[in-house]
Amino acid sequence: MSPPVAPPGWSRWLVPPAALSVHLSIGQAYAWSVFKPPLESALGLSGTQSALPFQLGIVMLGLSAAFGGTLVERNGPRWAMTVALICFSSGFLLSALGASLEQYWLIVLGYGFVGGIGLGIGYISPVSTLIKWFPDRPGMATGIAIMGFGGGALIASPWSAQMLESFGSDSSGIALAFLVHGLSYAVFMLLGVLLVRVPRHAPEARGTARQAPTGPQVSAKQALRTPQFWLLWIVLCMNVTAGIGILEKAAPMITDFFADTSTPVSVTAAAGFVALLSAANMAGRIGWSSTSDLIGRKNIYRVYLGVGAAMYALIALFGDSSKPLFVLCALVILSFYGGGFATVPAYLKDLFGTYQVGAIHGRLLTAWSTAGVLGPLIVNWIADRQEEAGRHGASLYGLSFVIMIGLLVVGFVANELVRPVDPRHHVPAPKEAAHVQREQSESA
Repeated sequence: MSPPVAPPGWSRWLVPPAALSVHLSIGQAYAWSVFKPPLESALGLSGTQSALPFQLGIVMLGLSAAFGGTLVERNGPRWAMTVALICFSSGFLLSALGASLEQYWLIVLGYGFVGGIGLGIGYISPVSTLIKWFPDRPGMATGIAIMGFGGGALIASPWSAQMLESFGSDSSGIALAFLVHGLSYAVFMLLGVLLVRVPRHAPEARGTARQAPTGPQVSAKQALRTPQFWLLWIVLCMNVTAGIGILEKAAPMITDFFADTSTPVSVTAAAGFVALLSAANMAGRIGWSSTSDLIGRKNIYRVYLGVGAAMYALIALFGDSSKPLFVLCALVILSFYGGGFATVPAYLKDLFGTYQVGAIHGRLLTAWSTAGVLGPLIVNWIADRQEEAGRHGASLYGLSFVIMIGLLVVGFVANELVRPVDPRHHVPAPKEAAHVQREQSESA
């Protein structure tokens, strides 16, 4: 499939909606916590077990983004969006079959493995294209698209809760909800496949003449040999682990926190909390990433990691005594979580240039794979052990929150150590085209 080139006069503002149609769909992953209690009840699963499809999905997201990044760069966004559509929708259909037959391994295979591949390819599909369309505002451009991934649960969470209420929360009701998801998202993602275009020529930044890329230009292979890549890997991993620890268990977590109070949280309110987190996740992706265009990438990550640690500390100390405080701190953490994802492509562009930024971004998302295991594992495993020890309520999460604070501090230190890439890693401008061709042939 050849990348579709924009005809003369094509508006670059048509590209973000194409990206959003894919990202809003695959962003359903952030509403997984709505399915956790019904699955645990219908199939007799523990909290750790019910998190497995989500965890595997995030692992496959990072791995497929890493290994597919070069293919996406070579084949273009339409190819990538098509692959994402097929895998993501097929994952839901397999999960529907698994729920219908009460075979949990099929849900893990479908949602986690097959759907996770769709997550990864779909996530990186528009990034490089958007940076090329918007060289003057890379943070804003990637923030618009990646905002959709954060906002997917804003739609999916209440929609899923309503379907489970209408269809029932037993295995057959869950199966029907999965089936509706798979078919609906296939149609919606198709809009992005049909609409996306790549620029005929890289558009110039407003007020400047069109010229060859300036600044450092580093290949994906060479980027892996730089300390900057691995420092950013740590930064992203720590920020994601801290955010995803709340997000994956959001609905049961807020229920547990206030179960022993005079104002317990209902199932409907818990689903609403998930939707609020999705809104914060979405707003952070466009708001904080746009802010990074003004104050710089390193400074904005100082906010994500430093203030994020303070928010976790407030929840750990006072969260169970004030519902507004708990919700506010969680919203701030999730806005930083989303902002971190949306800012990192522009951070990579600043350090490594636009040369192979899509492929470098794909490789960096292996940090998300690691965090997708660490965050839910820390929160769910500790909560399960605390429950076995007879504890309940907010005490199920105290230790895991302390661990999250420590991880954010590690990320803060890693961000402070980021420096410009040594010129020995740069690709000489006259050799860029030949170098790209050689690397692509080697990866084929």
